[in-house]
This record gives sequence, structure tokens and C-alpha cells, in this order.
Amino acid sequence: MQATRPNRISQGLDYYKPTMSQLAYIKHPDAEVTFELKNRGANRLLDYVPITDLAARLAIYQSGFTQAEVDFLATHERRDGQPLFRPGFLEYLLANDLPPVDIHTAGDRDDLQITATGSWPMVTFWETVVMSELNELYFENYVKANGLDIDQLYAEGDRRLSEKIEILKHRPDIKIAEFGTRRRFSYAWQKHVLERLVRECPDNLIGTSNLALAEEFNLMPIGTFAHELPMVYAAYEDMAGDNPLDGQAKVLKDWRELYDNNLSTALTDTFGSDLFFAEFDRDLALVWQGLRHDSGDPFKFGEQAIALYQGYGIDPREKTIVFSDGLDIDMIVRLADHFKDRIKVVFGWGTDLTNDLGLPANNIVMKAVRLFWAGTVKLSDALGKHTGFAADVARYQRLKQTILHQLEVVTV
Repeated sequence: MQATRPNRISQGLDYYKPTMSQLAYIKHPDAEVTFELKNRGANRLLDYVPITDLAARLAIYQSGFTQAEVDFLATHERRDGQPLFRPGFLEYLLANDLPPVDIHTAGDRDDLQITATGSWPMVTFWETVVMSELNELYFENYVKANGLDIDQLYAEGDRRLSEKIEILKHRPDIKIAEFGTRRRFSYAWQKHVLERLVRECPDNLIGTSNLALAEEFNLMPIGTFAHELPMVYAAYEDMAGDNPLDGQAKVLKDWRELYDNNLSTALTDTFGSDLFFAEFDRDLALVWQGLRHDSGDPFKFGEQAIALYQGYGIDPREKTIVFSDGLDIDMIVRLADHFKDRIKVVFGWGTDLTNDLGLPANNIVMKAVRLFWAGTVKLSDALGKHTGFAADVARYQRLKQTILHQLEVVTV
């Protein structure tokens, strides 16, 4: 396998980055947002990621998009044949650099601290680029420092991938999207994995989140929006003195206004799926084509979604759930069996697909943590994934319970 290093920004970008960037460019072009890396794991990233080396790698991408990358985005169309990305937005991408990234050490473990602050439509791109580059550098040095044989690791990775592919080949009903950019072992390995999926189980593969690989393999780029949008929108409401949780409804409104029935999968767990379902009325359920599950019990979530649709007189079999929370092949099969012929399901398969070579994977995220001076909050369906200042998290939780009480929703 040729160990090609990435050198174009699209090689480290998921499709939801330009789709969210365009919304920010149109609705909040002057927003200043700060992104911050968080290591959820117990390992110390600095042990294998020298600051100077990471800074040098990230500097390659600060100049942003090339003409060829923007030209590829210009080929994407809406269902009505109109361009998905507006010409003014594409000109903006071509004309602007990404803001600087600050890398230093901090915290109890004296570990890496990475932040980037800048115009929201541009700073957003650092999320997946920083994570994927950090991961690649980490594992390059981990392998060297521990005297591991890279060819043996590749062989083990291929063995594990072959087991997964063999299962998929016997299950044409299972549809997967490759979501492994952020925590991949390397770009070369991600490309190798995708190449095998394209060749060996094309009936299962519906696309990839990675922009460059979607172009190279002529695949559908997959992605809509992430927690970032509701988090920043909520901070806007908070700064205005309004209920921050109103931001979630405004995201759905603005997204529909921009993309109509394109990219029509709603992420539910930014402030808890219980709040999302309580506010997701029949009109919204009719026009949104699907929901994405990213934390909490996936079986419970699916049952709630089915019950919601049925309660509105909507056939769940016309809707789709995208499962994307830490999937492995066993969970994919279980979920596919459980919801077969009840609701359409798609699996956004990430770390376990593109970083399963026998080494412990990093558990890192890079989130939007501030809008100007206001902190952002996430109330995940998994308690350990809440983010934000403790006082803000508690305040959001109180506001959420008030809304649920007003809507006469009983939470467990």
C-alpha cells in the first residue's frame, strides 16, 4: 500500500463541513467562533505528537481550498438540478485562508491544547483537518516508538476488514456510509479501506463523508449537519437574552430554507433526543426525510422514532435513521435485524472501519466551544458527552426541563 500523505484540505474534510459553512456564510457571516480539541481518553497525545511537527502539517492547509477543490464542490446539485453550493460562497472559499491554529500544552496532564478562533464559515474547516492530521501523526510515531512493523499492522487491518466485508457480502440489505475521516489511522489507510469496499461490496456502500475520496472513487458524498450548528445557534439566542434552546428549531428552519429537501437528515441529540422529539411536530416529521442517532441507546432511539412517525400517521418505512455512534459490525447487524422492514436504516461507520488495525484508537473531538464571548453547550444522550461550562450545562438542563414540562413530556 502506497503511504501517500494528504496535502489538500479536502482530503481531511467531511462533507458536512462545507454544507454547514455555507449556512454560516449566508446567515452568520460575521460570527467569531472558537473550536477546541478535547481528548476524552486517558492517554497523553503529546507523547506521540510533537507540537512543531503537528504545526508544520497543519500549516499546509491554512491557505484553504484550491481551484480544483472548489470546482468539485460546484458540480454538486440539488434534486431540482440547481447548484447545491452558491457561486458567491464558492468564491468566498477560494478567496479566504483558514484562521491560525494555536497549539500548546495545558491541563493536569500537560497535554496538547489546540484551539482555533476565526470567522465561522472558515474556522469550521479546522475540526476534521486537525483531528485527522493529529491522529495520523500520533500513529506514525506510536508505531516507531513501540518498534511495531507497519506491514504486520496493515496485514492485521486487512484481516479484520476482510471479516467485515464477508459479513456485508451476505447482507445486501445493510447499507453503509464510510464516516471515518476524523479518527482514521491515516489517509492512505482510509483510502485503502474505501477502495476495498468499492471493489468487494459495492451493493452495501452508499458513499463516503470524505470529500477527496468521494471525488476519486466517484461516490456520493454523505453528510448534513453536526452538533456545531445547534450549539452555535443556541449561543446566539443566549447572547440575545432569549432561550438558547430555541436555537435548535432555528437550525431546522434555516437548513430547510437553504437546502429544502436536500441533505434532509436531522441530528437529534445536541440537547437530548427527548427534547428534539418533543418539539419535532408533524409538519417537521413530514418534510425531514430522516434522523441521525449519535449517542444513547440506538434501539430505544429507533423505537421512539417509529412511535413518533406512527403517532403522526406517517409510515416509518418511508423514513430513514442514520446510526453513527461508535458502530462495529456486530452492532450494525443487530440494528439491521431489529429494524428490518420497519424503518429504513443506514450506518455511518467511522473509527471501527478506518482505524481497526489492532491498536487502541484515540477518543478525540474538536467542538465549537465559544461564539464571541459566549460559551456553547451540548446535552448529549450520553452523560459523559455533555460539553460546556458546568454552570451553563446546568442552566440549559433547567431550561430543557421547563420546556418538556410545558409540552407535558414525561422523561425517565
